[in-house]
Amino acid sequence: MSILHISASPQQAGSHSRELGRHLVERLKSAIDLPVVVRDLAETPPPFPCASFVQASLSASTRSFANKSDALTVSEHLIAEVEQASAIIIDMPMHNFTVPAAFKAWIDMVVRPERTFRPTSSGKIGLLEERPVALIIACGGLFSGGAASQPDFLTPYVTRIFQTIGLGDVTSIRLEGTARAPEFVAKAKAQAKAELDKIAIRFETILLSELSHSAPRHERSFD
Repeated sequence: MSILHISASPQQAGSHSRELGRHLVERLKSAIDLPVVVRDLAETPPPFPCASFVQASLSASTRSFANKSDALTVSEHLIAEVEQASAIIIDMPMHNFTVPAAFKAWIDMVVRPERTFRPTSSGKIGLLEERPVALIIACGGLFSGGAASQPDFLTPYVTRIFQTIGLGDVTSIRLEGTARAPEFVAKAKAQAKAELDKIAIRFETILLSELSHSAPRHERSFD
């Protein structure tokens, strides 16, 4: 069991999304003694899909091929992190109404046919076990309320992506207006942290229940 913490902001110091992600992680760590696996997509961006990756991932024998093909090595590492996590916390900025490029690359490495989802005539079926996901988004503009002037394609897209691989329990929180005056940002951030504390309580309940009643998740390692 572990907590997988994914960050995608190009900024380190001063990143609002990273600050909120750390807040939730620390809140959970204070209540439950679980290791935290940090996946910093800005520091180590996943590769974009190449022709060999596409060929390997579309292979009918992709499950056995995964351990034989160098093209799938990164993908298998990233999928294993998800499989071994009991909860996933993702923080990222909104870039041009949607996800940063590094997170899109992560998606393309993780969402694979016959590995994390199965295509059927009635739609895609997720192959991963359910676990809670917290999606923390920081954006410079306003996307809700009377002053909203921009669309949010990020939240529904990421929610649908996780549903595709079997993770339907996605809770999102959005810190809006980070480009506005400091006092506005400080108030919005305090409200966001209060919401994250509520999310932490629900996650704690889920994690403690798993610790008490569930067998450990299957551990996978890759050379």
